[in-house]
Amino acid sequence: MKDGVNGVALAVFLFFFLLVTVMGFLAARWRRAENEHSLDEWGLGGRSFGTWITWFLLGGDLYTAYTFVAVPAAIYAAGAAGFFAVPYTILVYPLIFTFLPRLWSVSHKHGYVTTSDFVRGRFGSKGLSLAVALTGILATMPYIALQLVGIQAVLDVMGIGGGENTNWFIKDLPLLIAFGVLAAYTYSSGLRAPALIAFVKDTLIYIVIAVAIIYIPIKLGGFDDIFAKASDAFSQTNPATGAPRGALIPAEAGQWTYATLALGSALALFMYPHSITATLSSRSREVIRRNTTILPLYSLMLGLLALLGFMAIAAGVKVQNGQLAIPQLFETMFPDWFAGVAFAAIGIGALVPAAIMSIAAANLFTRNIYKDFIKPDATPEQETKVSKLVSLLVKVGALAFVLTMDKTVAINFQLLGGIWILQTFPALVGGLFTRWFHRWALLAGWAIGMIYGTVAAYGVASPTQKHFGGSAKEIPGIGEIGYIGLTAFVLNVVVTVVLTFVLKAVKAPDGVDETKPEDYTADAGDPGVQVELPPATAGSAH
Repeated sequence: MKDGVNGVALAVFLFFFLLVTVMGFLAARWRRAENEHSLDEWGLGGRSFGTWITWFLLGGDLYTAYTFVAVPAAIYAAGAAGFFAVPYTILVYPLIFTFLPRLWSVSHKHGYVTTSDFVRGRFGSKGLSLAVALTGILATMPYIALQLVGIQAVLDVMGIGGGENTNWFIKDLPLLIAFGVLAAYTYSSGLRAPALIAFVKDTLIYIVIAVAIIYIPIKLGGFDDIFAKASDAFSQTNPATGAPRGALIPAEAGQWTYATLALGSALALFMYPHSITATLSSRSREVIRRNTTILPLYSLMLGLLALLGFMAIAAGVKVQNGQLAIPQLFETMFPDWFAGVAFAAIGIGALVPAAIMSIAAANLFTRNIYKDFIKPDATPEQETKVSKLVSLLVKVGALAFVLTMDKTVAINFQLLGGIWILQTFPALVGGLFTRWFHRWALLAGWAIGMIYGTVAAYGVASPTQKHFGGSAKEIPGIGEIGYIGLTAFVLNVVVTVVLTFVLKAVKAPDGVDETKPEDYTADAGDPGVQVELPPATAGSAH
């Protein structure tokens, strides 16, 4: 790490940061609606985004600072096992092609803003809806925190994060400033801010990856040398574990872990509230279908990005905190001005998803806690005001999470969120295709999955922590090490199916389904679909 502040890189970083800040505030005037005081406008951008805006928004939402920092950091630390993120982003798109258009249709037909809105309407259960909402908020918090970790890693490498002995306030002041700016323009502009900024974020990321995958290997002597040096490094014994540091190819003993983690993560990805928020902001069912076919372009980028972990080893990068490996690689290998561009890509790559995540969590609280249980007669203006305030509180919670937790295990906390959010899959995806599941059975299955997943994760230790040290544990009855979230999901489904048979046999009262079969294939132009677009945007092309 270079001594002092990297002034050139910092200047470039600040230029792009100020650019997106201005864009964030100006976004309030972009595609402005006649009635701005509704969650459809503030929280879903008026449900009017076309194919390319939705593509950039979803890309900015799903491929985050976590992508840029934590995935290569996992490969830097342990080897090819960190590549699990690549197959799971490949698996997810055929999966969401089957159910996201149905969710879009029924949500637009009935004006649903969140997944919990749909669950309540489908199963007639506020209790089940509350469970889904609380899970969404709980799982989103560490995900937002992970974005802030990405910003903090960049600030540390540029030399403005302060040393370990620096006063905590001075050390974290740059992060606090970035947080304040993010909170301000999200409050002002809602979902339009990250939608507009996503264009800059994704452009920067593609440029940085294209340059890195060509320029850095040339400087390091080619991929042969990179893989050879990485293989040598992984063969060294880790003093903390007494085992090799990692491997270029996952060992046979780790294949179950790799496969279950990839599958479980694929099932969980579009259960997150921010994924659904970006989806429901699109203007038609066809926009969603098109996006499931072009979003895999990001998976190509992710595969190239993951290789940066090997490059960091070959470049001789030495860091105690693996989250700093890739920012340090950029500072070591790139000219200062382009290192600033790369740092800006990571920083903006954190701001976009953090904004969407906080909006999504706030919408869940407003619609499925505040309106359902606290103020049922809340007006659209009151809903929007509450959602804006809660979006600020969510960011504060994530910031506290970052400032008080060990940053070296940030990816494990995000994976813990994946364990939780996966337990909403039966109610959401199951409900999109069938009404057979009983609402009480779904609630019981959710509870079993949440309890098992949390307790099992709590019992996982690592060389650096006694609890929550990872997301893999022995699968009961099989004996192989697998992803805890997928095991919890299987238990969830088994309990749900068995209890549904029992509850139907005893004729337990079922909820009222307010949806109809034709609602799941409705499009924006169909009669009765509740899409209130202002005249200025209803017919615009994108």
